[in-house]
Amino acid sequence: MPRADSHDTRSQAATAGFSYAKLIPIALLGAGIAAFFALGLNKYLTFDALRQNRETLSQFVTAWPLASVALFILVYAGAVALSVPGALILTLAGGFLFGLWEGTIAVVVGATIGATLLFLAARFVFQDALRDKAGPWLARMEAGFNKDALSYLLVLRLVPAFPFFIVNLVPAFLGVSLRTFVIATFLGIIPGTFVFASIGAGLGSIFDSMQEFSLQGALTPQVITALVGLAVLSLLPVAYKKIKARRRSPSM
Repeated sequence: MPRADSHDTRSQAATAGFSYAKLIPIALLGAGIAAFFALGLNKYLTFDALRQNRETLSQFVTAWPLASVALFILVYAGAVALSVPGALILTLAGGFLFGLWEGTIAVVVGATIGATLLFLAARFVFQDALRDKAGPWLARMEAGFNKDALSYLLVLRLVPAFPFFIVNLVPAFLGVSLRTFVIATFLGIIPGTFVFASIGAGLGSIFDSMQEFSLQGALTPQVITALVGLAVLSLLPVAYKKIKARRRSPSM
């Protein structure tokens, strides 16, 4: 019965290699999301909630400027790590409460921390299992992506063609280094954050006049063109490498 013994040996090795510690991030993530909705926190991440509580929030920021920034960064990081809806409202709130520059910095720091936590959790839990099941094609994809990982990630951050949490997870599966992920995330979200924080900084007049607010009017063609242009610029190193490689390759 050699085949059966071999099969049992592989099964025992797989079981022995499984670490129950990898269930901890999943459990924490699930508990955090469940608590978020069970406590009704999603009701506070709306434009109307920001309008209704603006005086209380502004008074808190005035009384506790440093603590309020630290708390805001913590809340933003938690929202991103849990991938719950409301990041856009938080970005607007950052600009409204702290002003354009301070709000932009607070949002970028909070978003980078939250994205990094989710990236590390995904890499810890899923990367090895995915590599074992995917086979050699994943290794080839990793090699191709990681040659220009910084440029690719900058494009994904600058042009939000995919949900933010997807861009946090995929690099973990493709073996992107933590350093590259953090740099690309931090730099890549600055332009978009600056745009939305500037919108948030002007919400005071909208609140005072009781006007309706719409992001469609804020995302003008000029803003969208500027973001796409930055994305194209970030791809120039990739294009240069490919052109240079073609010139070096011998002609047929």
